[in-house]
Amino acid sequence: QVHLVESGGGSVQAGGSLTLSCAVSGATSNYYCMAWFRQVPGKEREGVASIYTGGDYTSYADSVKGRFTVSQDNAKNTVVLQMNSLKPEDTAMYYCVAFSSRGGVCRLSFFAAGHSWSQGTQVTVSS
Repeated sequence: QVHLVESGGGSVQAGGSLTLSCAVSGATSNYYCMAWFRQVPGKEREGVASIYTGGDYTSYADSVKGRFTVSQDNAKNTVVLQMNSLKPEDTAMYYCVAFSSRGGVCRLSFFAAGHSWSQGTQVTVSS
């Protein structure tokens, strides 16, 4: 399993932007499914966006389409989540997750608790 270290997050007013980064170390392959999930206390973890590092596949939850963009920086072994037009309901703890895959398709439903997860970072959006 890879080691994921997350950075970014913080507090912002509604309509603002934040950027989350997930640095990958210990990778033995260039082919990973990676995703961002978020969780608020008392609720299940929710998939936000996913990306395939070996191709151009991306997917988004309906709640963030058009506002969030997931991308990768191969030179830095980093996956980035750019969050624009933030809303108070985006407030949550955000996690990145990864697993090795050659499949090319990385639906949010593919990710599981047994995969590699980051430590999480808090995003707070005030109205």
